[in-house]
This record gives sequence, C-alpha cells and structure tokens, in this order.
Amino acid sequence: MNTANNNDLKKIIEEVLLDIMHENDKISPQVESTARTRSLGMEDKIPHSYTKEKDESGAFSAEDLSKIDVSSKIYVPSPFKPEQLDSLKRSTPARIAVWRTGTRYKTETMLRFLADHAAARDAVHKELPERLIERLKLPVFQTECTSKDEFLTRPDLGRKLSMESKDKLKNLAGNLKKRVVIFFADGLSAAAIETNGEDTYRSALEGLNSYGIETGAPFLIKFGRVPIEDEVSEITGAEVVVLLIGERPGLATAESMSAYIAYKAAVGMDEARRTVISNIHKNGTPAIEAGAYIADIVKTMLEKKASGLDLKL
Repeated sequence: MNTANNNDLKKIIEEVLLDIMHENDKISPQVESTARTRSLGMEDKIPHSYTKEKDESGAFSAEDLSKIDVSSKIYVPSPFKPEQLDSLKRSTPARIAVWRTGTRYKTETMLRFLADHAAARDAVHKELPERLIERLKLPVFQTECTSKDEFLTRPDLGRKLSMESKDKLKNLAGNLKKRVVIFFADGLSAAAIETNGEDTYRSALEGLNSYGIETGAPFLIKFGRVPIEDEVSEITGAEVVVLLIGERPGLATAESMSAYIAYKAAVGMDEARRTVISNIHKNGTPAIEAGAYIADIVKTMLEKKASGLDLKL
C-alpha cells in the first residue's frame, strides 16, 4: 500500500467516524451530561471546539476528531466497576473493553483497526525519504539485500554489508577515526527513522559534545538488521557504535525506533552485549530525551569499557 492510498483510507475512516460519533452517539454541542462524558472516559479529552462549537453545516471537523483520544472510550454497557475500567483503559493503548455488536466488533473499533493496520503495513514497505538523507548529508550504504522484498524474506542478508558498501565504508572509516560512530538503518520501519531519527541524533550529538566525546559523521545503511552494527564496529574500529533503527510496527504505533549501543562490537558476539533503548516515539520515550540518554550511556560505556549485561547503569 503506498502512502497516497494510505492517506486516502485514513481520510475516509475519519469521515465515517465523525458520522458515527455525531449521529449515533448524539453528543450535543454542550455534551448531554457530565455523567455520560465520564462514562465514556473522555471528560478531559474532548476539545472545546468539539463540545461547544460546530461548523455552519452542524458537523464536526476531522481536525476535531483527531484531537480526541478515544482509546479510553468505554463501550461496555453498565460496567460493574466503571472507575476501575476507566483507569485500565487509560493505562494502555491496547484494544480492550471495545464491546461488540452481536458477534462482531463495533464499526468504530473495526475502522480504527483497519487504519492502524494500514499504517503498520505502509511503514514496513516505505522507503526512507531523500529529503532526510540530504538534510543530514548521509552517505548511503547497503546490505546484501537488493530489494525490500528480499530484506523481509532473507533476514540473514540484512546482517551483512554488500562487498561494494564494505569497500566504501572502509574508505570512509579512514576519515572517521572517532571513538564513537552513530549511524541509521531503516530496519522494519522507515517511518520511525523519518519521524524520530534526526531529533534523536542531534540530541545525542549535543550531549556527546558537552562531554568532549567526538563522533564520526553519520551514515545510513539500507535494508539493515541489528547485527549490522557488529560489522560496522569492526570496519571503523570505533570503541562504541550506536545504531538507530526502525522497529517492527504494531497497531499502537508504526513509528517506534530503537537505539542499539555496543562497546567494541564484533561479528558473532552474544546479543547480551548490546544495550538497548526501545520505544522511541512520541507516546514512548521522546526523541530528544532518548538522545540525551544515549549520550549518558555512551559516556558510561567508555568509562567502564563494557556494554549490555556487563554494564551496570
């Protein structure tokens, strides 16, 4: 599914959901009652424009809908302990207490599922935009995978650089000669790198500079898996390598990025030697905060000369 089709699907779903909320729920401009709003788990989530204003046609706008967090909306009729159910709904983005119509999901639940599933599929197949590569002036290398399809079906090829890229990285490594190397890989979500990569990198770079730790220029590896950082470490001779990579998208978010950090990584090493910061996205660890944390971890790794389970943070 391409991005244009995905955007069209989202637009259609937003319009249908507006009709459902306006026609079926019968929420008046002032909201029927505080009790009803509280039972929906939405009393602090419905924006002023939704509860008190409508456009000239009497309809609510898609922008209004996008501001409403309906993940905490309770569909279960007459719940036994509504306060506890409300607390549970607010504590997780998981699809719980969505109720049913007969043996099927309610329309709103199904439409939101389809939209989130489309976003996840799109994130997997999407290519990293050229504008990000140009803005960060990223040299681009590639694994032995020759296409996105091969990357998805042959994980082993995503763990090794192509011979051409290996030679190019060796030439670049002569100019790096830094203790720390930070680089990107699109992984299973190019959308994660596009959304969080630059802010995380710049925040980490600022933190490392404040500690007096020099880093080499960043670069991108297309179709890369996590173990590719081991080969990068051996080629560049860096003490610490930091890989920013898009994680497998889920139905809660398609933009989750992780940082895999290792001290003197080597091909074939145990996975336990990696230190990981996961769930870097707007509803998890914010990108800027993650970058600052990366800088602190790298500093500690250089001091302790260890990473993963051997590093006590």
